[in-house]
Amino acid sequence: ESNSPHQTTAISQGTTTLHGLFVKTDAADSIPSVLAYQSRQRGHSPVGGGRRFVRRCRGGEGTEKKICISLLKQASTAEVQVGPMRLTQYPIQVLLIFAKEDNQSNGFWWACDRAGYRCNVAWTLESALECFLDKHQEIIVIDHRNSKYFDAEDICRSIRATELSEHSVILAVVPRTSADQEESSVLPLLDAGFDRQFMENSSVTACYNELVQIEHGEVRSQFKLRACNAVFTALDHCQEAVEITSEDHVIQYVNPAFERMMGYCKGELIGKELTELPKSDKNSADLLDNINTFIKKGKEWQGVYYARRKSGDSIQQHVKITPVVGQGGKIRHFVSLKRLHCTNENNKQLYKSHREDKNTGDNSQSESGSYKCKNRRKDSADVKSITSQSSDAPSLQTRRYSSMARIHSMTIEAPITKVINIINAAQENSPITVAEALDRVLEILRTTELYSPQLGTKDEDPHTSDLVGGLMNDSLRRLSGNEYVFSKNMNLSHTHLPVPNTINDVPPCIAQLLDNEESWDFNIFELEAVTNKRPLVYLGLKVFARFGVSEFLNCSEATLRAWLQVIEANYHSSNSYHNSTHAADVLHATAFFLGKERVKGSLDHLDEVAALIAATIHDVDHPGRTNSFLCNAGSELAVLYNDTAVLESHHTALAFQLTTKDSKYNIFKNIDRNRYRTLRQAIIDMVLATEMTKHFEHVNKFVNSINKPMASEETSPHSEGSDTECTANIKNFPDNQTLIKRMMIKCADVANPCRPLELCIEWAGRISEEYFAQTDEEKRQGLPVVMPVFDRNTCSIPKSQISFIDYFITDMFDAWDAFAHLPVLMQHLANNYKHWKTLDDLKCKSLRLPSENNN
Repeated sequence: ESNSPHQTTAISQGTTTLHGLFVKTDAADSIPSVLAYQSRQRGHSPVGGGRRFVRRCRGGEGTEKKICISLLKQASTAEVQVGPMRLTQYPIQVLLIFAKEDNQSNGFWWACDRAGYRCNVAWTLESALECFLDKHQEIIVIDHRNSKYFDAEDICRSIRATELSEHSVILAVVPRTSADQEESSVLPLLDAGFDRQFMENSSVTACYNELVQIEHGEVRSQFKLRACNAVFTALDHCQEAVEITSEDHVIQYVNPAFERMMGYCKGELIGKELTELPKSDKNSADLLDNINTFIKKGKEWQGVYYARRKSGDSIQQHVKITPVVGQGGKIRHFVSLKRLHCTNENNKQLYKSHREDKNTGDNSQSESGSYKCKNRRKDSADVKSITSQSSDAPSLQTRRYSSMARIHSMTIEAPITKVINIINAAQENSPITVAEALDRVLEILRTTELYSPQLGTKDEDPHTSDLVGGLMNDSLRRLSGNEYVFSKNMNLSHTHLPVPNTINDVPPCIAQLLDNEESWDFNIFELEAVTNKRPLVYLGLKVFARFGVSEFLNCSEATLRAWLQVIEANYHSSNSYHNSTHAADVLHATAFFLGKERVKGSLDHLDEVAALIAATIHDVDHPGRTNSFLCNAGSELAVLYNDTAVLESHHTALAFQLTTKDSKYNIFKNIDRNRYRTLRQAIIDMVLATEMTKHFEHVNKFVNSINKPMASEETSPHSEGSDTECTANIKNFPDNQTLIKRMMIKCADVANPCRPLELCIEWAGRISEEYFAQTDEEKRQGLPVVMPVFDRNTCSIPKSQISFIDYFITDMFDAWDAFAHLPVLMQHLANNYKHWKTLDDLKCKSLRLPSENNN
């Protein structure tokens, strides 16, 4: 009986000889299921003791339609870990589809036997489909060497059209090409549904290697993907509303609980962008932009949010949005968990959608539990489009600066802030929610550092990790016996410095520049150039005169001029960044902040004088190296100050030593002792605040003690919310004045990213050069490299600037802006961030675009 023109099957006396096998058969119309292996060509047994069987199915009039041979072998199961799931993987099943038996089919047969796979062989399209529908094999090998017997691509398409075939890997066996023949394209095979091609090779080892590679690659991946069915089943039965979106905020999945809560069906949501859905007008104007900016950083956001149901009703939800990192280490999905805010009003809205919203909670209550961030680097602040790719500038120019919205949009993620937000949100919740919130409060309070945020994972961006480690780690373990010798510049001879006799005795070119010193766009580098790198004296005289410092201190202008000269002489002009130009820049920023109405109304004259003096001296005698470097090097100063706030302590101590050393430049000699002590304490406190290890503590205290109370007072229906009343309340609490002064000098000290772009670029180059020099010296002395990313040969300055802005600048200036109202600064910050992002996207290490700088 012949199965096909090319295949010969002999039947003799109840025994069928098939492909070298002797298989006992029953009656002609019977279908044996499994028959024992009898023999193999030349009398060899299959490796591993496998068994073959023949399944024969007859059609009408005795015509044989399907033949399938199988190999069974005992194989052990394996365990596979998929995230937190532990799965059991059973032996791999393989389907061989060949037109006839040859060395190639036998090679794959014995390869399956060696690997412990369960193998079936089919000789026709019908038998192949029947076998696959029965077994759903993970690997299918189809003979594509000769189209004369059957169409391999047609067989592949037929299998792909069946259920669950997406989890199978289909391999095409193609003829070997000669050396002078060009290899054909694989695209036709891929279009037909094949996953791989195998160049004809009958070696059992070659076949075995191919199958094993498929198992450990595609098959294992498909096995893990099949486990997702269980996960989605769990999500479908979950009582919490679940929404999964792509990185571009396109809805990919919603569960039935989400459909019930929002009144939509899946078909109305999946494939749509979030921006296409109607929004509730009860949220603050920039809430969506804040959420988007926060989660784009890879941080989990949770808080209270108003959503609009299909019926048009607004409901209040507790929302948690978790970014999911995928291929390339980038965020690929966002998972949102939503549950109804437990109030009677919301229940009425959910189940009686025709009733009006009568919830008395205001926006401040709805957002009090939020951990959000407003990042000025976002491409748009338009509430209607959280994924807009337009420029920051137009949206920020027209933006209304709402203190309340800004305060509740801070990424101040310190645990103490989380505690405050959770308690505020829990006040309006049901007892169950309160209990859950208090559990979280207790968990957070177990930490030892209440004001420092938890750092990211070990896979965090190295630029951020190095900046955080280098700037916030104040006492690294000393790993080397080498000592860094701190060279003090104590030369008090200043005859070489061009200093005016009076404030009016200033060269015209300098005077003309100083006419613009009250503007934020004042160019300090132009002043540096015309003053021969000594801008501090000239700017100091102008600023101190404007704020009446001499009158307050009861000292002469000559004394003040001599003091400025001494201080500037002890800044190192050899430093690329920490020199007197930086001090003058910080003085300029401090004076600018003191001119803002709310700052001016919150501080006394003594506070203003203390702030200007602190800005002037805050980096005096800076060696151009970080605290961590000095601690690692075992410097004299690190030993003197016990590895704690080494430089900041030195700056203040040296400044007072220099000031009181000689009456010619002792600006404090004529004030009474009590006023001097108060002034001195304020100056010391402000300079120490510039030390970065307590950065987040200062910002958190400012937000919680200044921003949030003032924002609540502004939105209170019983308060007019005027600046006069707010600042009067601040003056009643000296501790609040201290927080404002700390925040002011901190912002002034690192205001470079908020300067006009050309100034921002110059400062970025200078600080990078200083860090490069430190890294070079650490390598020369065998010291620990504090910031390895700042290697002048490999460092990306745009990346370092982006990390610095993201981690330190954005939240701090958001908080300061909410208090002092600084739209010009925030505009520059957005523009500068966009500039660095553009360079980073272009993979540039230089500071300007290639069109601007050919280096």
